[in-house]
Amino acid sequence: MGGIYFHIPFCKQACHYCDFHFSTSIKYKNEMLEAMAKELRLQSSYLPTDRINTIYFGGGTPSILEASEISFLLDEASRHYDISNTVEITLEANPDDLGKTKIEAFRRTSINRFSIGIQSFYDEDLKWMNRAHTAQEADSAIKRVQDAGFEDITADLIYGYPLLTDEKWLNNIQKLVQLHIPHISAYSLTVEPKTALAHLIKVGKYKKMDDEQAAAQFLQLIETLDGYAYEHYEISNFALPSRYAKHNTNYWKSKPYLGIGPSAHSFNGLQRQWNINNNQQYITSINHQRVPAEVETLSEIDRINEYIMTSLRTMWGLDLEYLERLYGSAALGYVVSNAKQFEEDNKIYRERDCLKLTVSGKLMADYIASELFIEEGYEHEKI
Repeated sequence: MGGIYFHIPFCKQACHYCDFHFSTSIKYKNEMLEAMAKELRLQSSYLPTDRINTIYFGGGTPSILEASEISFLLDEASRHYDISNTVEITLEANPDDLGKTKIEAFRRTSINRFSIGIQSFYDEDLKWMNRAHTAQEADSAIKRVQDAGFEDITADLIYGYPLLTDEKWLNNIQKLVQLHIPHISAYSLTVEPKTALAHLIKVGKYKKMDDEQAAAQFLQLIETLDGYAYEHYEISNFALPSRYAKHNTNYWKSKPYLGIGPSAHSFNGLQRQWNINNNQQYITSINHQRVPAEVETLSEIDRINEYIMTSLRTMWGLDLEYLERLYGSAALGYVVSNAKQFEEDNKIYRERDCLKLTVSGKLMADYIASELFIEEGYEHEKI
């Protein structure tokens, strides 16, 4: 099984924290959609299988498109890949795009899951982020999507920024629980270079982020959602039992996927590639029958380390039997040896031959993974 990701590179306005590729001009929207359809044709043999089990519209802001435009891309995808009626098809959406008429139009497409960018239910916070919607629109959009019959909904929240008190943070979490959202994604606000947020902090208009605040609110998030029976199945993702996001889970389990559109990434099991992050150059190149992508062939060590990084982020953990079966006893011994210090410090525990992060370990997941990474020459070390 594989997945398809469509990067829709358009937004109404730029959020202060965002460093994803997008344009606030939709002047070339039609040309872009035609180019993306052409890329599907050019990339029709990229994946090792023609069976697709997930499709994801990300961005940018995919909900800026009309339902007919979403269907146009889905129809083109179905000409090249085997897409059954059970495929998870997710549309990222901003609340201000989700009026009743548009939701009803989306209902007539194959979309069966929404990922709604709520971020906060406080107007002052949304204004600080430069979001396009209001708190009232966030609440109303969720209810309209539910009223239209969509049951698979995920909502995004952001924590760890100066305006967010612990009380407001708890209220944001509980609001989503009260709205019966089955999947919640929550991200600590990261200040990326060359963003408006980085500039505002540099010139002193905004306060710096507080790592201790972010850590405390992350723990508050885990404790609160655990009390409502949500499973913390990936560092930033929580779901009611069996309501996991299939598309993102495939990423964490190293399943192949095809990325379509400017800046979109693809992975076929052995190589990664990423398209140019320039709309006009992307369109021009595709119209000349060339996918404007850089390609990286992954070495065995790259594949092992990617597995370590992604698997440790999930509740399923790093499967030691799987590691040995694919990469041998030397790789297994190397990882087990490096993990001992974290087991002794109660950052990692072992369950059924899987290494998993404890709650305190989740606070430093990336660091722990990097310390377990395989290095050149591991095959020759004594175990």
